[in-house]
Amino acid sequence: MFGSNKKFDNGEKIDTLIGKNTVLEGTLSGEGTVRVDGKINGGINITGNLILGEEGFIVGNIKAENAFVAGTIEGNVTVNVQLHLTHTAKLTGDLLVKNVVIDEGAVFNGNCKIITGT
Repeated sequence: MFGSNKKFDNGEKIDTLIGKNTVLEGTLSGEGTVRVDGKINGGINITGNLILGEEGFIVGNIKAENAFVAGTIEGNVTVNVQLHLTHTAKLTGDLLVKNVVIDEGAVFNGNCKIITGT
């Protein structure tokens, strides 16, 4: 899924799922792959991958290894490997990433700093 030009692989193992009818207040912390189709007010801090579905909405800062974003984020994003903003993504905040892919149609309002080195 990450580090290539392939389309998103829905077969990735999901460790945590925030469903579309769920609202989480506070910061979500953990390991593994997290998929958000609902709303989080408070941010995410994970040692793993984040998948934000088209209906997903996050208000708060995000830290993850990789992030695949199809929904909306209002906050700063730090991704150690790759951030992919799909054509439906809306991100308002600053980025600190190693690699970034922004599809045509995605909305990004903020600053981007690329992490260099190993």
